[in-house]
Amino acid sequence: MCYNTYVIYKLGGRLTAQDKVDFSKYGKSFQEGLAALILQDRAFSDQIQEVLETQYFELKYLQVFVAKIFGYKEKYNVHPTDKILLTILRTELEDETDAIKKQTRDYFSRIYNTDVRDEEFIKNTSLDFCRKQTLKEAMIKSVGLLKSSSYDEVAKVITDAVKLGSDSDFGYDYVADFEKRFEIKARDPISTGWDEVDNLCRGGLGNGELGVVIAPTGAGKSMVLVHLGAQALLQGKTVVHYTLELQETSIGIRYDSCITGVSLSEMHSFKEMIYEKVLEVPGKLIIKEYPTKSASTQTLKNHIEKLKQRDIKPDMILVDYGDLLKPVTVTREKRHDLESIYEELRAIAQENKCPVWTASQTNRSGLNAEVVTLEAISEAYSKCFVADFICSVSRTIDDKNNNTGRMFVAKNRFGPDGLVYPAKMDLSRVKIDVLPSTGETIGEIQVNAAKQQSEKLKERYKQFKDGK
Repeated sequence: MCYNTYVIYKLGGRLTAQDKVDFSKYGKSFQEGLAALILQDRAFSDQIQEVLETQYFELKYLQVFVAKIFGYKEKYNVHPTDKILLTILRTELEDETDAIKKQTRDYFSRIYNTDVRDEEFIKNTSLDFCRKQTLKEAMIKSVGLLKSSSYDEVAKVITDAVKLGSDSDFGYDYVADFEKRFEIKARDPISTGWDEVDNLCRGGLGNGELGVVIAPTGAGKSMVLVHLGAQALLQGKTVVHYTLELQETSIGIRYDSCITGVSLSEMHSFKEMIYEKVLEVPGKLIIKEYPTKSASTQTLKNHIEKLKQRDIKPDMILVDYGDLLKPVTVTREKRHDLESIYEELRAIAQENKCPVWTASQTNRSGLNAEVVTLEAISEAYSKCFVADFICSVSRTIDDKNNNTGRMFVAKNRFGPDGLVYPAKMDLSRVKIDVLPSTGETIGEIQVNAAKQQSEKLKERYKQFKDGK
Protein backbone atom coordinates (compact mmCIF):
# COMPACT_ATOMS: atom_id res chain seq x y z
CA MET A 1 0.00 0.00 0.00
CA CYS A 2 1.42 3.39 -1.04
CA TYR A 3 1.84 6.11 1.58
CA ASN A 4 -1.01 8.37 0.38
CA THR A 5 -3.46 5.48 0.08
CA TYR A 6 -2.46 4.42 3.62
CA VAL A 7 -3.21 7.92 4.90
CA ILE A 8 -6.72 7.83 3.47
CA TYR A 9 -7.30 4.31 4.76
CA LYS A 10 -6.29 5.21 8.30
CA LEU A 11 -8.52 8.25 8.24
CA GLY A 12 -11.57 6.18 7.30
CA GLY A 13 -11.83 7.40 3.74
CA ARG A 14 -13.33 4.05 2.67
CA LEU A 15 -11.44 3.62 -0.61
CA THR A 16 -12.59 0.70 -2.72
CA ALA A 17 -10.25 -1.65 -4.54
CA GLN A 18 -11.07 0.20 -7.74
CA ASP A 19 -10.11 3.50 -6.14
CA LYS A 20 -6.64 2.22 -5.37
CA VAL A 21 -5.67 1.89 -9.03
CA ASP A 22 -3.90 4.62 -10.95
CA PHE A 23 -5.98 7.83 -11.07
CA SER A 24 -4.88 8.48 -14.64
CA LYS A 25 -7.19 5.73 -15.98
CA TYR A 26 -9.47 8.57 -17.10
CA GLY A 27 -7.01 9.58 -19.75
CA LYS A 28 -6.83 12.01 -22.64
CA SER A 29 -9.63 10.48 -24.71
CA PHE A 30 -12.07 10.50 -21.77
CA GLN A 31 -11.21 14.03 -20.72
CA GLU A 32 -11.50 15.40 -24.26
CA GLY A 33 -14.90 13.73 -24.59
CA LEU A 34 -16.02 15.17 -21.24
CA ALA A 35 -15.01 18.70 -22.25
CA ALA A 36 -16.87 18.32 -25.56
CA LEU A 37 -20.06 17.20 -23.78
CA ILE A 38 -19.84 20.20 -21.45
CA LEU A 39 -20.17 22.37 -24.56
CA GLN A 40 -22.67 20.29 -26.52
CA ASP A 41 -25.11 19.22 -23.78
CA ARG A 42 -26.45 22.19 -21.78
CA ALA A 43 -28.36 20.10 -19.22
CA PHE A 44 -25.34 17.90 -18.52
CA SER A 45 -23.11 20.97 -18.32
CA ASP A 46 -25.39 22.54 -15.69
CA GLN A 47 -25.21 19.39 -13.58
CA ILE A 48 -21.50 18.67 -13.79
CA GLN A 49 -20.56 22.32 -13.20
CA GLU A 50 -21.63 21.89 -9.58
CA VAL A 51 -18.86 19.40 -8.81
CA LEU A 52 -16.24 19.77 -11.55
CA GLU A 53 -13.24 22.07 -11.16
CA THR A 54 -11.32 23.00 -14.29
CA GLN A 55 -8.03 21.84 -12.72
CA TYR A 56 -9.39 18.27 -12.77
CA PHE A 57 -8.43 18.21 -16.45
CA GLU A 58 -4.79 17.15 -16.78
CA LEU A 59 -4.31 18.96 -20.09
CA LYS A 60 -3.97 22.73 -19.96
CA TYR A 61 -5.93 23.41 -23.16
CA LEU A 62 -8.92 21.50 -21.76
CA GLN A 63 -8.73 23.54 -18.55
CA VAL A 64 -8.81 26.74 -20.61
CA PHE A 65 -11.61 25.47 -22.86
CA VAL A 66 -13.95 24.47 -20.00
CA ALA A 67 -13.06 27.57 -17.95
CA LYS A 68 -14.29 29.78 -20.81
CA ILE A 69 -17.59 27.88 -20.98
CA PHE A 70 -18.19 28.05 -17.22
CA GLY A 71 -17.09 31.69 -17.08
CA TYR A 72 -19.58 32.69 -19.75
CA LYS A 73 -22.40 30.77 -18.01
CA GLU A 74 -21.67 32.48 -14.69
CA LYS A 75 -21.47 35.94 -16.25
CA TYR A 76 -24.53 35.81 -18.50
CA ASN A 77 -26.56 33.02 -16.86
CA VAL A 78 -26.86 31.22 -20.20
CA HIS A 79 -24.99 28.47 -22.04
CA PRO A 80 -22.70 29.73 -24.86
CA THR A 81 -23.45 28.79 -28.45
CA ASP A 82 -20.71 27.33 -30.66
CA LYS A 83 -20.38 30.67 -32.44
CA ILE A 84 -20.04 32.63 -29.21
CA LEU A 85 -17.43 30.23 -27.83
CA LEU A 86 -15.49 30.46 -31.08
CA THR A 87 -15.42 34.25 -30.72
CA ILE A 88 -14.25 33.90 -27.09
CA LEU A 89 -11.44 31.53 -28.09
CA ARG A 90 -10.33 33.95 -30.81
CA THR A 91 -10.34 37.08 -28.66
CA GLU A 92 -10.00 36.17 -24.96
CA LEU A 93 -6.90 34.00 -24.66
CA GLU A 94 -4.39 36.81 -24.34
CA ASP A 95 -3.09 35.48 -20.99
CA GLU A 96 -2.17 32.07 -22.45
CA THR A 97 0.97 31.02 -24.28
CA ASP A 98 0.92 30.71 -28.06
CA ALA A 99 1.12 26.91 -27.74
CA ILE A 100 -1.95 26.75 -25.43
CA LYS A 101 -3.88 29.14 -27.68
CA LYS A 102 -3.22 26.91 -30.68
CA GLN A 103 -4.04 23.68 -28.80
CA THR A 104 -7.33 25.12 -27.46
CA ARG A 105 -8.46 26.38 -30.86
CA ASP A 106 -7.37 23.18 -32.60
CA TYR A 107 -9.36 21.14 -30.06
CA PHE A 108 -12.49 23.22 -30.73
CA SER A 109 -12.05 22.71 -34.47
CA ARG A 110 -11.77 18.93 -33.96
CA ILE A 111 -14.99 18.60 -31.94
CA TYR A 112 -17.07 21.13 -33.91
CA ASN A 113 -20.04 19.33 -35.49
CA THR A 114 -18.65 15.99 -34.24
CA ASP A 115 -20.63 13.68 -31.97
CA VAL A 116 -18.87 12.43 -28.83
CA ARG A 117 -18.04 8.75 -28.80
CA ASP A 118 -19.09 6.81 -25.69
CA GLU A 119 -21.36 9.67 -24.61
CA GLU A 120 -23.38 7.60 -22.15
CA PHE A 121 -20.24 6.09 -20.57
CA ILE A 122 -18.72 9.54 -20.05
CA LYS A 123 -21.92 10.90 -18.50
CA ASN A 124 -22.30 7.89 -16.22
CA THR A 125 -18.71 8.03 -14.97
CA SER A 126 -18.17 11.80 -14.89
CA LEU A 127 -18.95 12.06 -11.18
CA ASP A 128 -16.51 9.23 -10.45
CA PHE A 129 -13.86 11.07 -12.47
CA CYS A 130 -14.43 14.23 -10.41
CA ARG A 131 -14.22 12.26 -7.16
CA LYS A 132 -10.98 10.56 -8.13
CA GLN A 133 -9.40 13.82 -9.24
CA THR A 134 -10.44 15.39 -5.94
CA LEU A 135 -8.94 12.47 -4.05
CA LYS A 136 -5.76 12.85 -6.03
CA GLU A 137 -5.52 16.53 -5.06
CA ALA A 138 -6.40 15.68 -1.45
CA MET A 139 -3.61 13.10 -1.22
CA ILE A 140 -1.05 15.57 -2.53
CA LYS A 141 -2.28 18.25 -0.12
CA SER A 142 -2.30 15.80 2.82
CA VAL A 143 1.46 15.26 2.58
CA GLY A 144 2.20 18.87 3.46
CA LEU A 145 -0.47 18.93 6.18
CA LEU A 146 0.96 15.81 7.85
CA LYS A 147 4.39 17.40 8.01
CA SER A 148 2.85 20.21 10.07
CA SER A 149 0.88 17.70 12.20
CA SER A 150 -2.45 19.12 10.99
CA TYR A 151 -4.25 15.81 11.39
CA ASP A 152 -7.74 17.32 11.78
CA GLU A 153 -7.26 19.32 8.61
CA VAL A 154 -6.09 16.20 6.78
CA ALA A 155 -9.22 14.36 7.94
CA LYS A 156 -11.44 17.19 6.68
CA VAL A 157 -9.72 17.35 3.30
CA ILE A 158 -10.05 13.60 2.77
CA THR A 159 -13.65 13.41 4.02
CA ASP A 160 -14.74 16.26 1.72
CA ALA A 161 -13.05 14.55 -1.21
CA VAL A 162 -14.69 11.18 -0.57
CA LYS A 163 -18.21 12.56 -0.28
CA LEU A 164 -17.91 14.79 -3.37
CA GLY A 165 -21.16 14.96 -5.26
CA SER A 166 -23.21 13.16 -2.65
CA ASP A 167 -25.30 16.24 -1.91
CA SER A 168 -25.41 17.72 -5.39
CA ASP A 169 -28.64 18.49 -7.19
CA PHE A 170 -28.75 15.65 -9.68
CA GLY A 171 -32.45 15.00 -9.27
CA TYR A 172 -35.71 15.75 -7.53
CA ASP A 173 -36.24 14.05 -4.18
CA TYR A 174 -39.90 13.03 -4.10
CA VAL A 175 -40.21 13.27 -0.29
CA ALA A 176 -37.62 15.87 0.66
CA ASP A 177 -38.78 18.28 -2.05
CA PHE A 178 -42.49 17.81 -1.32
CA GLU A 179 -43.20 21.52 -0.75
CA LYS A 180 -41.76 22.50 -4.13
CA ARG A 181 -44.70 20.85 -5.86
CA PHE A 182 -47.05 23.41 -4.32
CA GLU A 183 -44.95 26.53 -4.83
CA ILE A 184 -46.42 28.84 -7.44
CA LYS A 185 -43.16 30.78 -7.51
CA ALA A 186 -41.41 27.82 -9.06
CA ARG A 187 -43.55 28.26 -12.19
CA ASP A 188 -43.87 32.04 -11.90
CA PRO A 189 -46.95 32.05 -14.17
CA ILE A 190 -47.83 35.09 -16.25
CA SER A 191 -51.54 35.86 -16.40
CA THR A 192 -53.28 35.59 -19.77
CA GLY A 193 -55.65 38.38 -18.81
CA TRP A 194 -58.54 35.92 -19.01
CA ASP A 195 -59.75 34.77 -15.60
CA GLU A 196 -61.39 31.67 -17.06
CA VAL A 197 -58.14 30.52 -18.66
CA ASP A 198 -55.97 31.48 -15.67
CA ASN A 199 -58.18 29.39 -13.41
CA LEU A 200 -57.61 26.37 -15.65
CA CYS A 201 -53.82 26.61 -15.82
CA ARG A 202 -53.08 27.80 -12.28
CA GLY A 203 -52.42 31.45 -12.97
CA GLY A 204 -51.25 31.32 -16.58
CA LEU A 205 -48.37 29.82 -18.49
CA GLY A 206 -45.18 29.47 -16.41
CA ASN A 207 -41.44 28.93 -16.68
CA GLY A 208 -40.37 26.39 -19.27
CA GLU A 209 -43.91 25.84 -20.56
CA LEU A 210 -45.18 25.91 -24.15
CA GLY A 211 -48.62 27.18 -25.14
CA VAL A 212 -50.12 26.82 -28.63
CA VAL A 213 -53.04 28.73 -30.15
CA ILE A 214 -54.74 26.85 -33.02
CA ALA A 215 -56.89 28.72 -35.51
CA PRO A 216 -57.72 28.86 -39.22
CA THR A 217 -56.59 31.73 -41.44
CA GLY A 218 -58.17 35.04 -40.44
CA ALA A 219 -59.57 33.82 -37.12
CA GLY A 220 -57.19 35.88 -34.99
CA LYS A 221 -54.08 33.81 -34.13
CA SER A 222 -51.80 36.84 -34.27
CA MET A 223 -54.29 38.94 -32.30
CA VAL A 224 -54.40 36.36 -29.51
CA LEU A 225 -50.59 36.34 -29.30
CA VAL A 226 -50.53 40.15 -29.19
CA HIS A 227 -53.14 40.07 -26.41
CA LEU A 228 -50.99 37.66 -24.38
CA GLY A 229 -47.90 39.79 -24.93
CA ALA A 230 -49.73 43.01 -23.99
CA GLN A 231 -51.01 41.46 -20.77
CA ALA A 232 -47.44 40.48 -19.84
CA LEU A 233 -46.20 44.01 -20.62
CA LEU A 234 -48.83 45.52 -18.35
CA GLN A 235 -47.52 43.22 -15.60
CA GLY A 236 -44.03 44.70 -16.03
CA LYS A 237 -42.58 41.75 -17.94
CA THR A 238 -40.02 41.73 -20.75
CA VAL A 239 -41.62 40.30 -23.89
CA VAL A 240 -39.83 39.18 -27.06
CA HIS A 241 -42.20 38.84 -30.01
CA TYR A 242 -40.98 37.08 -33.17
CA THR A 243 -43.02 37.70 -36.29
CA LEU A 244 -42.56 35.55 -39.38
CA GLU A 245 -45.57 36.80 -41.32
CA LEU A 246 -46.18 40.48 -40.54
CA GLN A 247 -43.85 43.47 -40.38
CA GLU A 248 -42.45 44.64 -37.04
CA THR A 249 -44.34 47.95 -37.35
CA SER A 250 -47.64 46.12 -38.02
CA ILE A 251 -47.17 44.09 -34.84
CA GLY A 252 -46.23 47.27 -32.94
CA ILE A 253 -49.44 49.00 -34.05
CA ARG A 254 -51.49 46.00 -32.89
CA TYR A 255 -49.89 46.32 -29.46
CA ASP A 256 -50.77 50.05 -29.54
CA SER A 257 -54.40 49.18 -30.23
CA CYS A 258 -54.56 46.42 -27.62
CA ILE A 259 -53.07 48.60 -24.87
CA THR A 260 -54.93 51.85 -25.65
CA GLY A 261 -58.26 50.61 -27.05
CA VAL A 262 -57.89 52.78 -30.16
CA SER A 263 -59.02 50.98 -33.31
CA LEU A 264 -56.43 50.10 -35.93
CA SER A 265 -58.10 52.40 -38.47
CA GLU A 266 -57.81 55.43 -36.13
CA MET A 267 -54.18 55.02 -35.07
CA HIS A 268 -52.83 58.07 -36.89
CA SER A 269 -55.51 60.36 -35.45
CA PHE A 270 -54.48 59.61 -31.87
CA LYS A 271 -50.72 59.35 -32.29
CA GLU A 272 -49.76 61.65 -29.39
CA MET A 273 -52.21 60.07 -26.94
CA ILE A 274 -51.00 56.61 -27.88
CA TYR A 275 -47.38 57.62 -27.33
CA GLU A 276 -48.19 58.90 -23.83
CA LYS A 277 -49.92 55.59 -23.00
CA VAL A 278 -46.97 53.60 -24.35
CA LEU A 279 -44.56 55.52 -22.10
CA GLU A 280 -46.60 54.39 -19.09
CA VAL A 281 -46.32 50.68 -19.94
CA PRO A 282 -44.15 49.11 -17.19
CA GLY A 283 -42.80 46.22 -19.30
CA LYS A 284 -40.37 46.08 -22.21
CA LEU A 285 -41.22 44.82 -25.71
CA ILE A 286 -38.78 43.67 -28.38
CA ILE A 287 -40.28 42.80 -31.79
CA LYS A 288 -38.07 40.94 -34.25
CA GLU A 289 -39.12 40.17 -37.81
CA TYR A 290 -37.81 37.30 -39.91
CA PRO A 291 -39.05 36.46 -43.41
CA THR A 292 -41.21 33.33 -43.62
CA LYS A 293 -39.16 30.10 -43.54
CA SER A 294 -35.90 32.07 -43.24
CA ALA A 295 -35.44 31.57 -39.49
CA SER A 296 -35.03 28.40 -37.43
CA THR A 297 -35.23 27.89 -33.69
CA GLN A 298 -31.44 28.24 -33.68
CA THR A 299 -31.89 31.70 -35.22
CA LEU A 300 -34.18 32.60 -32.33
CA LYS A 301 -31.68 31.21 -29.81
CA ASN A 302 -28.89 33.33 -31.32
CA HIS A 303 -31.06 36.44 -31.11
CA ILE A 304 -31.97 35.72 -27.49
CA GLU A 305 -28.25 35.39 -26.72
CA LYS A 306 -27.64 38.83 -28.25
CA LEU A 307 -30.42 40.29 -26.11
CA LYS A 308 -28.98 38.76 -22.94
CA GLN A 309 -25.59 40.27 -23.75
CA ARG A 310 -27.40 43.61 -23.59
CA ASP A 311 -29.00 42.66 -20.24
CA ILE A 312 -32.39 41.97 -21.83
CA LYS A 313 -33.71 38.68 -20.43
CA PRO A 314 -37.11 37.62 -21.79
CA ASP A 315 -39.91 36.85 -19.35
CA MET A 316 -42.15 35.69 -22.21
CA ILE A 317 -41.41 34.68 -25.80
CA LEU A 318 -44.02 34.79 -28.57
CA VAL A 319 -43.49 33.15 -31.97
CA ASP A 320 -45.98 34.14 -34.68
CA TYR A 321 -46.07 31.45 -35.74
CA GLY A 322 -44.28 28.12 -35.23
CA ASP A 323 -45.38 26.55 -38.53
CA LEU A 324 -43.48 29.27 -40.42
CA LEU A 325 -40.11 28.42 -38.85
CA LYS A 326 -37.47 26.49 -40.74
CA PRO A 327 -36.41 23.19 -39.16
CA VAL A 328 -32.81 23.01 -37.96
CA THR A 329 -32.48 19.63 -39.64
CA VAL A 330 -34.64 19.07 -42.72
CA THR A 331 -36.18 15.64 -43.27
CA ARG A 332 -38.19 14.28 -46.17
CA GLU A 333 -41.47 14.54 -44.30
CA LYS A 334 -42.99 17.87 -43.28
CA ARG A 335 -44.73 16.38 -40.26
CA HIS A 336 -41.38 15.32 -38.78
CA ASP A 337 -39.98 18.80 -39.45
CA LEU A 338 -42.91 20.46 -37.68
CA GLU A 339 -42.70 18.08 -34.75
CA SER A 340 -39.01 18.90 -34.24
CA ILE A 341 -39.75 22.64 -34.46
CA TYR A 342 -42.25 22.44 -31.61
CA GLU A 343 -39.89 20.29 -29.54
CA GLU A 344 -37.20 22.93 -30.03
CA LEU A 345 -39.62 25.73 -29.05
CA ARG A 346 -40.31 23.95 -25.79
CA ALA A 347 -36.54 23.59 -25.29
CA ILE A 348 -36.23 27.37 -25.71
CA ALA A 349 -38.84 27.79 -22.97
CA GLN A 350 -36.90 25.48 -20.67
CA GLU A 351 -33.49 27.00 -21.44
CA ASN A 352 -34.73 30.53 -20.78
CA LYS A 353 -36.98 29.59 -17.84
CA CYS A 354 -39.94 31.45 -19.28
CA PRO A 355 -43.21 30.67 -21.06
CA VAL A 356 -43.29 30.44 -24.85
CA TRP A 357 -46.51 31.01 -26.78
CA THR A 358 -46.90 30.20 -30.44
CA ALA A 359 -49.67 29.47 -32.94
CA SER A 360 -50.50 26.78 -35.45
CA GLN A 361 -52.60 26.71 -38.59
CA THR A 362 -55.62 24.42 -38.95
CA ASN A 363 -56.27 22.25 -41.95
CA ARG A 364 -59.34 22.75 -44.18
CA SER A 365 -61.65 21.04 -41.72
CA GLY A 366 -61.15 23.92 -39.29
CA LEU A 367 -62.08 26.74 -41.70
CA ASN A 368 -65.80 26.87 -40.93
CA ALA A 369 -65.92 24.72 -37.79
CA GLU A 370 -68.07 25.86 -34.91
CA VAL A 371 -65.36 24.51 -32.58
CA VAL A 372 -61.81 23.76 -33.75
CA THR A 373 -60.55 20.53 -32.19
CA LEU A 374 -57.12 18.91 -32.28
CA GLU A 375 -58.18 16.85 -35.30
CA ALA A 376 -58.05 20.07 -37.32
CA ILE A 377 -54.43 20.86 -36.51
CA SER A 378 -52.35 21.23 -39.63
CA GLU A 379 -49.79 18.66 -40.85
CA ALA A 380 -48.39 17.24 -37.60
CA TYR A 381 -50.75 16.11 -34.86
CA SER A 382 -47.72 14.91 -32.85
CA LYS A 383 -46.73 18.52 -32.07
CA CYS A 384 -49.69 18.51 -29.69
CA PHE A 385 -47.83 16.06 -27.48
CA VAL A 386 -45.09 18.63 -26.84
CA ALA A 387 -47.27 21.53 -25.71
CA ASP A 388 -48.40 22.09 -22.13
CA PHE A 389 -51.49 24.09 -23.04
CA ILE A 390 -53.41 24.20 -26.32
CA CYS A 391 -56.43 26.32 -27.09
CA SER A 392 -58.23 26.92 -30.35
CA VAL A 393 -60.07 29.94 -31.70
CA SER A 394 -62.99 29.52 -34.06
CA ARG A 395 -65.07 32.20 -35.81
CA THR A 396 -67.85 31.54 -38.27
CA ILE A 397 -69.03 34.17 -40.75
CA ASP A 398 -71.77 35.18 -38.31
CA ASP A 399 -69.18 35.41 -35.51
CA LYS A 400 -67.05 37.77 -37.58
CA ASN A 401 -70.06 39.97 -38.28
CA ASN A 402 -71.04 40.02 -34.60
CA ASN A 403 -67.51 40.31 -33.10
CA THR A 404 -67.90 36.96 -31.38
CA GLY A 405 -66.11 33.63 -31.39
CA ARG A 406 -65.24 30.61 -29.32
CA MET A 407 -62.21 29.42 -27.43
CA PHE A 408 -61.80 25.69 -26.92
CA VAL A 409 -59.31 24.33 -24.37
CA ALA A 410 -58.00 21.30 -26.22
CA LYS A 411 -55.14 20.31 -23.92
CA ASN A 412 -54.26 21.36 -20.38
CA ARG A 413 -51.48 19.75 -18.33
CA PHE A 414 -52.58 21.73 -15.28
CA GLY A 415 -56.24 20.79 -15.03
CA PRO A 416 -59.41 20.07 -17.00
CA ASP A 417 -59.69 20.42 -20.76
CA GLY A 418 -62.37 19.87 -23.40
CA LEU A 419 -64.13 23.08 -22.31
CA VAL A 420 -65.69 25.62 -24.68
CA TYR A 421 -65.84 29.33 -23.83
CA PRO A 422 -67.74 32.01 -25.74
CA ALA A 423 -65.66 35.03 -26.59
CA LYS A 424 -66.10 38.65 -27.60
CA MET A 425 -63.53 39.41 -30.29
CA ASP A 426 -63.25 42.92 -31.62
CA LEU A 427 -60.15 42.45 -33.75
CA SER A 428 -60.29 46.05 -35.00
CA ARG A 429 -59.23 47.01 -31.46
CA VAL A 430 -57.34 43.80 -30.66
CA LYS A 431 -59.80 43.34 -27.81
CA ILE A 432 -60.51 39.73 -26.86
CA ASP A 433 -62.63 38.76 -23.87
CA VAL A 434 -63.14 35.14 -22.85
CA LEU A 435 -66.52 34.71 -21.13
CA PRO A 436 -67.61 32.06 -18.61
CA SER A 437 -68.48 28.70 -20.10
CA THR A 438 -72.14 27.99 -20.81
CA GLY A 439 -71.57 24.33 -20.10
CA GLU A 440 -72.39 23.29 -23.67
CA THR A 441 -70.48 20.34 -25.07
CA ILE A 442 -68.93 20.36 -28.54
CA GLY A 443 -71.70 18.06 -29.76
CA GLU A 444 -74.44 20.33 -28.43
CA ILE A 445 -72.83 23.39 -30.03
CA GLN A 446 -72.60 21.62 -33.38
CA VAL A 447 -76.22 20.43 -33.20
CA ASN A 448 -77.48 23.91 -32.28
CA ALA A 449 -75.43 25.46 -35.06
CA ALA A 450 -76.89 22.98 -37.54
CA LYS A 451 -80.43 23.82 -36.36
CA GLN A 452 -79.76 27.56 -36.71
CA GLN A 453 -78.35 27.05 -40.19
CA SER A 454 -81.40 25.00 -41.16
CA GLU A 455 -83.75 27.71 -39.88
CA LYS A 456 -81.86 30.34 -41.88
CA LEU A 457 -82.13 28.30 -45.05
CA LYS A 458 -85.86 27.79 -44.48
CA GLU A 459 -86.31 31.52 -43.94
CA ARG A 460 -84.42 32.36 -47.12
CA TYR A 461 -86.45 29.82 -49.10
CA LYS A 462 -89.69 31.30 -47.75
CA GLN A 463 -88.54 34.78 -48.74
CA PHE A 464 -87.66 33.49 -52.18
CA LYS A 465 -91.10 31.93 -52.62
CA ASP A 466 -92.78 35.13 -51.47
CA GLY A 467 -90.71 37.05 -53.98
CA LYS A 468 -88.88 39.08 -51.37
